[in-house]
Amino acid sequence: MVVKVYGPAYASPKRVLVCLVEKEVEFETVHVNLLAGENQNPDFLKLQPFGSLPVIQDGDYTLFESRAILRYFAEKYKYQGTDLLGKTIEDQGLVNQWLEVEAQNYHPPLNNLVLHLMFSPNFGIVRDEKVIKESEEKLAKVLDIYEDRLSKSKYLAGDFFSLADLSHLPFTSYLVGPVGKAYMIKDRKHVSAWWDDISSRPSWLKTLEICKKYNPLA
Repeated sequence: MVVKVYGPAYASPKRVLVCLVEKEVEFETVHVNLLAGENQNPDFLKLQPFGSLPVIQDGDYTLFESRAILRYFAEKYKYQGTDLLGKTIEDQGLVNQWLEVEAQNYHPPLNNLVLHLMFSPNFGIVRDEKVIKESEEKLAKVLDIYEDRLSKSKYLAGDFFSLADLSHLPFTSYLVGPVGKAYMIKDRKHVSAWWDDISSRPSWLKTLEICKKYNPLA
């Protein structure tokens, strides 16, 4: 049965699409328009009671939260497509470590920048210059740590592309694009090389092509 991905044009669902392409899993997409409030429809809330994206249906199995979905598919199809978890328990530990770093340290300040610089007019958020400044400073400190890490290994968890790298793709594409702060990546030699590498992967380019038909905001 074909996997259904609800989203998919927004950033977090794109994580799932990239993962499925890397794992060579067949899927179909179901558009959910946040601006029209479709995420608050009763039928959708039966799938995702918090009204967030993404959600997947894999047969009779429903799962939400993008990073949980990534882990699910990477494990279910471990021996199909790209190995996104690592070959040893030590590799897997590092993948999970850096995936948590992305979720807990990288994503929060970047998400603030996205909300205040990209989406404030659409979601009724009052643009706050103090929040923008503080978020940029926090993100810069995280990126300095990334620069050090990536001076020692090609990817975050080692010398192999993994969920830890994949999870950065959608929101970092906002940072270097419509958020207008590409210098935060480009001014760091090793971070810049890493970004050029992961953002040119065929799986990401295919994901962007899939999402074009939905005319997302960014």
